[in-house]
Amino acid sequence: MTDSPGISRSLLAVLLILAALLGAGGALLAQRFVPVLTTNRAAMEHVVHDYVMAHPEIIPDAMDVLRAREAAQAVADNHDAIFHPFASAWRGAKNPAVDVVVYMDYACGFCRASLPEIDKLVKAEPDIRIVYRELPILSEESRTAALWSLAAAQQGKFQTFHDTLFAAGALTDANVQQAAQKAGLDMDRARTFAASDAAAAEVRKNLSVAQQIGVTGTPAWVIGDEVLSGAQSFDMLKDAVAQARAG
Repeated sequence: MTDSPGISRSLLAVLLILAALLGAGGALLAQRFVPVLTTNRAAMEHVVHDYVMAHPEIIPDAMDVLRAREAAQAVADNHDAIFHPFASAWRGAKNPAVDVVVYMDYACGFCRASLPEIDKLVKAEPDIRIVYRELPILSEESRTAALWSLAAAQQGKFQTFHDTLFAAGALTDANVQQAAQKAGLDMDRARTFAASDAAAAEVRKNLSVAQQIGVTGTPAWVIGDEVLSGAQSFDMLKDAVAQARAG
């Protein structure tokens, strides 16, 4: 977009945002006013000012719309890195109608609190798959746990390790080792894999993709093309699954 005589880039951007938010009505608004206002800055300022003052709620609404669209595009651009599970780090349907991706940190209390909601969702929606992604952002112990979790997944024993470590409460290196033993891991193989470039690369990929789709904390969810932040109730997750299935 280049500046036209009498109009600033920012003012035209505001009008176009309004047009995008208002859908068909906004398109008519843009068609009516943009040709005129690109040569009449005062008129544009008057129209935009009056509309925004009358409807101030559209600014945060418009930004939410734009953020959602950007996140959806980022999800599409990183589809396999989001939805394709790492080894056995998934549960539910083998051929799912909908994938529910959840980014977690073993030091995250809200992640622990989300486990019963996930259990309820899997029971209520037998055609979905939960895909677990490691996002260690809270502590150094988080990273250690994530790497050992990947080692458990690589040996086909993710779920037992995952559930045991969260049930242990405080995240410590000792609890990580105990969860690995309870899951029946080959400890030497697990230790080697946890220290491998492959495990480190998986964590780096998750951190990079999370940043691209706008995730800043855990838990975070990707359902369809929607990104949800924070703990979600069963009903909220169920609604998101329904929307993804319909869409």
